[in-house]
Amino acid sequence: MHTQGDSTFLPTRDGRTLHAAVLPGSVDAPIVVFEAGAAASRSSWAAVQPAVGAFTEAVAYDRSGLGRSAPDPVARTLDRMADDLNDVLDGVGADRRFVLVGHSAGGPIVRLAASRRPDRVAGLVLVDPTDEAADVLFGTPFRVLEQVMVRVGWVLARVGLLERVYAGQFADAPADVRADAHREAFTPGVMSTHRRQAATFLTELKSWRSAAPDLGDIPVTVISGAKAGDGMNASMRAAANASHAVRAAASPHGRHVVAENSAHNVPLTDPELIVEEIRRLATATPPPRG
Repeated sequence: MHTQGDSTFLPTRDGRTLHAAVLPGSVDAPIVVFEAGAAASRSSWAAVQPAVGAFTEAVAYDRSGLGRSAPDPVARTLDRMADDLNDVLDGVGADRRFVLVGHSAGGPIVRLAASRRPDRVAGLVLVDPTDEAADVLFGTPFRVLEQVMVRVGWVLARVGLLERVYAGQFADAPADVRADAHREAFTPGVMSTHRRQAATFLTELKSWRSAAPDLGDIPVTVISGAKAGDGMNASMRAAANASHAVRAAASPHGRHVVAENSAHNVPLTDPELIVEEIRRLATATPPPRG
């Protein structure tokens, strides 16, 4: 078996197919579904998913246009991506509950998806998430930086150099995961999808400052990196962690945890911490509703 489990292809409501890697596990606990960061695929969860698969079913999927999933012919909005995630949940366990885990830009996606079907979500683990409470995201310097990074990434992908810049992220991954990343993670198509996602992402996220998705009493754990790095300087790190504290406090069952060994790429540098926070939610007695 592949490190991340067996491949399956799940239909969306409009007829696309999304690829997922599934590790089977206990049917007595919620299924854990992983949502990757902006331009990342299921491979970014390779250090976390197998350990979760030891105690429950663990599913890492590729968003449309990433990994092995079909591209989307329309705009890659938060609304669209949240609908896709809910279609994945329908495909892997329509009658099951879920713990949703989102890293970076995946954080808002799992929040929005959970707000639309809160009855089936047992908890959220937001791993160094992008969050509307961070003012720095909406200033001109950050937006310009994002646009430059997206354009540079696309050029590097076109000339075959993007893998040289980021391949170190998979240096310690199992051979099958490294092979997947080599084939799938650094292509012009990936960067085109990233560019389409980024076209509206921050504008949409800013609108949540006055109308955030309602998570009700869903338990929420927010994990923050402790260190600057991975594209974040010290002031950006402080702003991000402050926003994470706000997000955790917004939940009646919120928890804010700091990953002491990590900058932004917590799934690579503190995977055990993520696993334990997932385990805590997946094995908890559900809080009363109402």
